[in-house]
Amino acid sequence: MIGILWAAQPDFRLLPISLSLVHRGLENVYSHGRGRKKCTSNRDNRTLERIVKQNPFKNVGETHKEWTAAGVSASRITTHRRMQDMGFSCRIPCIKPLLNKTQRQKRLAWAKDKKDWASAEWSKLMFSDESTFCISFGNQGPKVWRKRGEAQNPHCLKSSVKFPQSVMVWGPKSSAGAGAGPQCFLRSKVNAAVYQEVLEHFMLPAAEQLYGDADLIFQQDLAPAHSAKATSTWFKDHGIPVLNWLANLPDLNPIGKIYGVLYCEEEDAIHQTQQCRRAECRRATIRTTWALITPEQCHRLIDSMPRRIDDIQIL
Repeated sequence: MIGILWAAQPDFRLLPISLSLVHRGLENVYSHGRGRKKCTSNRDNRTLERIVKQNPFKNVGETHKEWTAAGVSASRITTHRRMQDMGFSCRIPCIKPLLNKTQRQKRLAWAKDKKDWASAEWSKLMFSDESTFCISFGNQGPKVWRKRGEAQNPHCLKSSVKFPQSVMVWGPKSSAGAGAGPQCFLRSKVNAAVYQEVLEHFMLPAAEQLYGDADLIFQQDLAPAHSAKATSTWFKDHGIPVLNWLANLPDLNPIGKIYGVLYCEEEDAIHQTQQCRRAECRRATIRTTWALITPEQCHRLIDSMPRRIDDIQIL
């Protein structure tokens, strides 16, 4: 039919359309059906997707072996390409604590108690936490294959473990004033006495710097040094109210996000200068990156607390 049209109308300049449009139309007609046929069927692809979903922490090589063991003839490159075509991306898994039924119920009750808190209430909180920065490299563990929107899927989460070998840092954060207060490096095991020294020499100056004469509520987790009777007495003696907190709530503390950003920036700086494997040099790098945290970053994370509470109630 194209040949007939060409013979009947050889001068396409007489048509009320551009020559480039005619050329593209002819190319589409002649190129229809071209291209190499895929070596895997839709059924093979469904098998691959099921394999990835059953264990998303497998790497491409392991997934490829399992797929070919199911009778599919495909290369490792094809396996990788099909996984990407399905929408899977290789990402660092989010980390959440393992919770039993009782802990989930307590989390839900805690969230319902705080669901009516507005940004004004959350801004009174001074969040605090210790974080560890490993001196060795390559300790992130396996990555996970997941699709967009599956970051919080239970099958794509990594369970957290405690007490890695590290440099330990304590630091406060709030949405008031400068946002992030002075930090403290902990050189010894943190017991109640050591923690009270941190509160005396770092938390009180941070409260003065961030809040002044305004009211504040202090947040801390339920580590033994934090929940010790002597520590509770210290807070009462200084007239500082402490937020009721539950065990296994690290994902609700927004300071964890700050530590995540701090860790990534600090890792980049260390990889650029391969001399910072020593703890002293690592502390200097952490101090530098901590000072770069902006008040805007702190404000955004504090303002996210109502949404975090809503997410608990939905789950």
